[in-house]
Amino acid sequence: MAATALPATRVTWKATLTALGIAVAGALVVNTVIALVARALGAPSEFMQLTLPVYGPLTVIGTLISAIVWREVVNRSADAGRVLRVLVPLVLVLSLIPDVMLLVSKSQPGTTTGGVIALMLMHFGVAAAAVPAYRKLMPPRG
Repeated sequence: MAATALPATRVTWKATLTALGIAVAGALVVNTVIALVARALGAPSEFMQLTLPVYGPLTVIGTLISAIVWREVVNRSADAGRVLRVLVPLVLVLSLIPDVMLLVSKSQPGTTTGGVIALMLMHFGVAAAAVPAYRKLMPPRG
């Protein structure tokens, strides 16, 4: 069995925090646009998940976790590019499970199909903001 070499250069915390800041800013803008469009298309005001006090902290927390995981994968994997090509879509799909459960159960006031689709689009919005920032500032090897 051949030994796997770790990456020669490591991602710094400065690069991680810079990428995180860019990703959070972009994700909040994208998610706000999604929420506004969903409201304009008829998502009821009772559906609190489409308000900044609800989706804002979740956007920040999810982006923070993703930045740390991305950094660790890049720093620890000899083939981080390959790992991330599998991990990112997998996590994105798994992140939709709570939204599907919300749609099925309608456990929150004002839950509609359109509102839940907007929440699902927010997951893709976060990925669309985060992945380019991470690739630029924390480039994977391999």
